[in-house]
Amino acid sequence: MRFFQILIFLASMAGLSAFAQVTVDLKLDQTEYLPGESIPLEVRITNLSGQQLHFGDVAGWLTFEVESSDGFDVVKDSEVETPGAFDLLSSQSGTLRVDIAPHFELARIGHFKVTAFLHIKSWNSNITSSKAEFDIVSGVKVWSQPFGMPAVSGPPEMREYSLYKANYLRQQLRLYLQLSDTSEVRLYKVFALGPMVSFGYPEEQVDQHSQLHVLWQTGAQTFSYCVVSPLGEVVERNEYKITDDRPKLQITDLGDVVVKGGLKQVPDSDIPLVLPPSAVPANLPPTPPASK
Repeated sequence: MRFFQILIFLASMAGLSAFAQVTVDLKLDQTEYLPGESIPLEVRITNLSGQQLHFGDVAGWLTFEVESSDGFDVVKDSEVETPGAFDLLSSQSGTLRVDIAPHFELARIGHFKVTAFLHIKSWNSNITSSKAEFDIVSGVKVWSQPFGMPAVSGPPEMREYSLYKANYLRQQLRLYLQLSDTSEVRLYKVFALGPMVSFGYPEEQVDQHSQLHVLWQTGAQTFSYCVVSPLGEVVERNEYKITDDRPKLQITDLGDVVVKGGLKQVPDSDIPLVLPPSAVPANLPPTPPASK
């Protein structure tokens, strides 16, 4: 899956030394990830060379390496996908976002550093980026269930849903979903469903369409509800509040899974905008006189 974007903007000249012609800086959205989770990396290239530079027209113009702090070799399975050709004028910066997780074997728990290498063809030289550091942490499995992928005919492909909880930065407990084969060797998707309370236990149910329904407590009076497809895509997400009773998952006579109890919270985007009288346009057509 291609995962990048480019943003180009003017770079501030203040505080940058004259010899810093081209720099490459890396930034991660967070510092802790579960094995198999996406690791989005922001790459910022700043051009202060005094000339326009061209990138992306040759293979290997931007490459990455990941190293482990304990000296263990991190295997690179493939090169990270990068965008096509683009130009940077002097005093411009370009920002790319790439996902490095699918291209390195990062199943081990540990501390890692990622470095980018920018090849400038017209100069026949390479620029080394700053390092971005992150940790691969373990989660605690709280539930798992195998299921068959929907198929028209023949035996179904078997996969497995698993729920994990992990302390992000040891300050916030998060609930994670893992979609894998039944041996948990091949991971298809790993991502955070959201925060959860330490005293709560998620409810889960696989429906007749092999979709996973998860309901879990996020606060003293609040719950989150999520529906995940067999492909690992979130197809529904809602919030509930405890009223006279707490929300629970329930299976209908038709085999559907629904939330019973609690009060569904309406997102702001679903509430129609009500304008005050002063906001009504003044040039409306006059009201016709009442018929006699």
